[in-house]
Amino acid sequence: MSNRLARRRLVQKPVYKRIILKLSGEVLAGEEEVIDAKLTEKIAREVAEIHALGVQVAVVIGGGNIWRGITSANRGMDRSTADYMGMLATIINGMALQEALEKVGVNTRVQTAIEVKNVAEPFIRRRAVRHLEKERVVIFVAGTGNPFFSTDTAAALRASELGAEILLKATKVDGVYDSDPRKNPKARRYDKVSYTEALEARLQVMDSTAFALCMDNHVPIVVFDMFKPGNLRSVVLGEKIGTLVTA
Repeated sequence: MSNRLARRRLVQKPVYKRIILKLSGEVLAGEEEVIDAKLTEKIAREVAEIHALGVQVAVVIGGGNIWRGITSANRGMDRSTADYMGMLATIINGMALQEALEKVGVNTRVQTAIEVKNVAEPFIRRRAVRHLEKERVVIFVAGTGNPFFSTDTAAALRASELGAEILLKATKVDGVYDSDPRKNPKARRYDKVSYTEALEARLQVMDSTAFALCMDNHVPIVVFDMFKPGNLRSVVLGEKIGTLVTA
């Protein structure tokens, strides 16, 4: 890196003060492990990098690496039971991410939508805001605390409640496509799309409830590839990474 480029990176400032980062449980999973310590530490370092820029970071994490409620319900399990089991899986992932973040020097709090008082605080909006103001990363687990709602919906809800300026949805692809790019090499990627267009075209970004919450509360969404190093930092610095979903 040239000295000029290094100086430029040092003076760059984030364009967002408060963000919600939505992580799927699968981002923590390795090929042979449900929670891969090295992958989890890598994500923690990416979060720590933007936290060091002065960004207030809240994370909503899924549990799909451990348990997928909707899949189990489709196989005959009672949907409410399956979803509650999925909420418990997100708590495990949240604790793992908290451990990784604190190992890299970031003060962290886990807040849960269902009570597990020995390992996490209950979700209280004012307390969550205070943690963010005190430069702590807050990890929200257990979704909304209700069955039939996804962790995407939980992310949209927390973004609306906390007044986040943007919701960042981390995925394994570099944005929103009109079809699955892993199956269709001619799939077209969107640089920008409206909530309405995404809903009408049934683009696989977030579920309709999450979209509606973001649309009604004017929370833009950026869908981006979390696995490319530096992408998270680039997004919060305002660079055009991934797909912007907005009004």
